Amino acid sequence: MAKLTVHKHSLKHFGLDAKPVIEEYLAKLDVDISDYTFAANYIWLANSSGFYAVINKCFCLFAMTGGELTMLLPPLGKKKHVTEAIIRCFEIMNANNSSPYYARIDYVQESMIEEFVQSTDEGESMFEMLEHYLVEKKLVDYVYEVDSLIELRGNSYHTKRTEINKFKKSYPEHRIELLDSVKHNDAIMQLFNKWVSDRVKYMPKEEAELFLEGIHQERHAVKRMLKHYDELQLIGLVIYINDELKGFTAGERISEDTACVVIEKTDFEVMGCAQFIFREFSAMLKEHYGITYINVGDDMGFENLRKVKMSYRPFKLVPKYTIYQK
Repeated sequence: MAKLTVHKHSLKHFGLDAKPVIEEYLAKLDVDISDYTFAANYIWLANSSGFYAVINKCFCLFAMTGGELTMLLPPLGKKKHVTEAIIRCFEIMNANNSSPYYARIDYVQESMIEEFVQSTDEGESMFEMLEHYLVEKKLVDYVYEVDSLIELRGNSYHTKRTEINKFKKSYPEHRIELLDSVKHNDAIMQLFNKWVSDRVKYMPKEEAELFLEGIHQERHAVKRMLKHYDELQLIGLVIYINDELKGFTAGERISEDTACVVIEKTDFEVMGCAQFIFREFSAMLKEHYGITYINVGDDMGFENLRKVKMSYRPFKLVPKYTIYQK
């Protein structure tokens, strides 16, 4: 894909060849947010165009949707370079976009917000922003202690243990395999389509409309994940019952002590399958990466998903912010 030139800056296409570039900058940061990996952004850009540039010694990732530029991450670099990079990135977005309204920087971690507002007067909070910018807290990532997810000890996990035991008793013939993007491709997409159909049946109407708007993008993301599974260096599991694939999940490492679940889908009609595969995958992530924590991403604003993620008793909630122009 051709480069994009905006405001005298040449933005390169965000393809597989960008993986070592962004990872060089990510390796220097202390982050545990699920969005801060190459795979997370590459997969979810399956239905959009991604571009990047090194601006003020920071890696800057843009997304082009409907002709408008936004940023999927804040500039990645040393603290002393980030603030100026943010200002210049807004200039680039403004030069391209039809209105300053469309320019924004998503998934900004809290420490970067604090750095960005350090020039404000002492005593001001991070929400009393600089004259020209506005910060809005969006979603939170749910982070768990991996041993808690594996052991499921105590009364708070009683329901989870019961569901897993019922699953094992009801489906003694189940089997688990490492995810193979070629072998399991068709079955995974069939399950994904069934998951969408079943999900809408049990979802409140007002949520269903919003859900369906985003499902097209998620379907493309799953396809891209499978197509480039090996290059993205993901690991995953699938679960079979009577030779039918009933669940799949994939993940990766975020930092030295934290891994994340990129995606997980199970058949709603198989009770306990979601709880079972989540525990098994947690154990796999710990064994493979030697991590202490697991990040399962945010709840996308869905109340039912928030309840499920809270039911696993997160170790911490990591806030994510968006920066807008006033």
